Amino acid sequence: MESKPEARLELSEQEMLDYGHRIVDLIAGHHATQRTKNPVAVATRKEMDTLFSEEAPENPTDAHKVLDFVMEQVIPGTNLLSHPKFFSFVPGPSNYISAMADTLATGFNVFSGGWAAAPSAAELEIVTMNWLLKMFGFPQKKGGGIFTSGGSMANLTALVTARNIKCGEDFSKATIYLSDQAHSSNIKAIRVMGFRKEQIRIIPTDMEFKFGINKLKNAINRDRLEGLEPFCILASAGTTNTGTVDPLVEIGEICKKEKLWFHVDGAYGGAAILGKDGKKLLKGIDKADSITVDPHKWFYQPYEMGCLLVRNHRWLSGTFTEKPEYLRDVEGNESEINFFDHGIQLTRRFRALKFYMSIKTFGLKAFREAVQYNIDLAEATDAYLRKSRTWEVVSPATLAIINFRYNPIAKNLSEKELDQLNAKISEQVVNSRQAMLVTTILNGMIVLRMCLINPRTTLKDVTDTIELCESFAD
Repeated sequence: MESKPEARLELSEQEMLDYGHRIVDLIAGHHATQRTKNPVAVATRKEMDTLFSEEAPENPTDAHKVLDFVMEQVIPGTNLLSHPKFFSFVPGPSNYISAMADTLATGFNVFSGGWAAAPSAAELEIVTMNWLLKMFGFPQKKGGGIFTSGGSMANLTALVTARNIKCGEDFSKATIYLSDQAHSSNIKAIRVMGFRKEQIRIIPTDMEFKFGINKLKNAINRDRLEGLEPFCILASAGTTNTGTVDPLVEIGEICKKEKLWFHVDGAYGGAAILGKDGKKLLKGIDKADSITVDPHKWFYQPYEMGCLLVRNHRWLSGTFTEKPEYLRDVEGNESEINFFDHGIQLTRRFRALKFYMSIKTFGLKAFREAVQYNIDLAEATDAYLRKSRTWEVVSPATLAIINFRYNPIAKNLSEKELDQLNAKISEQVVNSRQAMLVTTILNGMIVLRMCLINPRTTLKDVTDTIELCESFAD
């Protein structure tokens, strides 16, 4: 018995070659010419429904016609997060080698869950994980980690592990501490884990948006006096809003004294460890129990790729290992790591390949220079704005993020007027599609925020965008 030819979902070898060559040409062309394109896509739900809404077709359509439609209608309707003028959120600079590596991993449909399914894939994840452990000063023999879909899943994995190690099965009295600048994914993770709102301590930050150490100590002492059980402090190594790094050394000392789990969310800023300036700012990160870092941000990888590092790999396997009967034959020995035992996912794509191939191709030195360039670019932007009579730096350049607002000395505008004006500037810049520059709120003020982690962004890209902002301010 065999299926009908049309039910095999196959193309001939020549058809596959022709189709594949077209796609590679399109991707290479995009990487080579994206600077000439607009980074912003703007559309309403009604417009998108008009373009795409249809019933699933019963009959086939020529593969090239489908590809033509995607290139004409779908791709132009997406923001270009790797564009040199995409300054908002956390851009995804990516790189061509890693994009092609992802194509290989998907094309060969590699299952990277267990050693028996793909020994080489598991080994590359071990190797690249060891590279990261060394970068962050974690023990390579004892330490471990896992690649995830992103920082949200990495933070969830870290906090589930922390709860298991510190609380066991009963976490009804447990309390966790994070700052008001911590990423929202952490709050989501804590709630998903079943913690009640009253078990979460949001500690106010100081005037530099750093974790308030005295307030943290007071909160821990108060909870202990009330019979509660503090178990974890979550610090940030590069907040999304301002790039601020919490006082990691001091927080590490508190965790050691109080016997608390020390988790550092470095999803954004962790990669700054590669730069000489970033390494100084991240002093103390090597004392953490766990670290989240997102290679698809400042390690220049395509989506999706997050990472969790832990000081002891047994913490992960002790938290997530399950032994269903159908996996009995693939357990292997202790050295043959099954990464489905180190996290939540059983089915996992081969994320390590793109990290491995890009580091091998370009060399770690190139990544170090790219990270330091981004830090220097933000400093240059800071200096440029401070020379202006129309711009005010609200939060100085930190780990390639800077916050500023239009506030001309001559106009003497009220805070309400300034908020409205800066919101209008952002809206018009985005609507122009020439750059992506949105606002955030700091100290109650609406401000413009630039995240400058694209190594292909130039100072002229920045100053041209600032001049565009000024043209919309009048």
